[in-house]
Amino acid sequence: MEAHAISKYNRVSASKARLVANEIRGFSFPEAVDVLKAIPKKASVIILKTLYSAGANAKYQKPDLLEKDLFIKKIVVEEGPTMKRFRARARGRASKIKKRTSSVTVVLSNE
Repeated sequence: MEAHAISKYNRVSASKARLVANEIRGFSFPEAVDVLKAIPKKASVIILKTLYSAGANAKYQKPDLLEKDLFIKKIVVEEGPTMKRFRARARGRASKIKKRTSSVTVVLSNE
C-alpha cells in the first residue's frame, strides 16, 4: 500500500530543499520525523509537514496501519514557478530578483 502527499509553491529553492530531502531518503517514518526535527533549515519544516500529510493519508487508507511500518519509498523535490521582481539600483537602473519556489512529493509504503 502506498500513500503520497504533494506540497506545491513552497518559498524555498529546490536545490536547498533537495539537501534536506537527501538526508531522509529511504528512512522509516519515525526516523525521518526525528531527523527532520533536528535539521535547522526552513526546508525541513516544509518537508516535515508534507511527510505528516502522507502519513495521515496512509492512516486514512488503512486505519489499522502502524506508523513504524511505513518508510519513505520516494521523495522528490522539483522546481516550481519563479516569481520575478525588480530592485532599484544606482543611476536609474534595475536588477532582477528571482524568488524561486519548489514542490515536494513524498511517497510512503509499508512493503
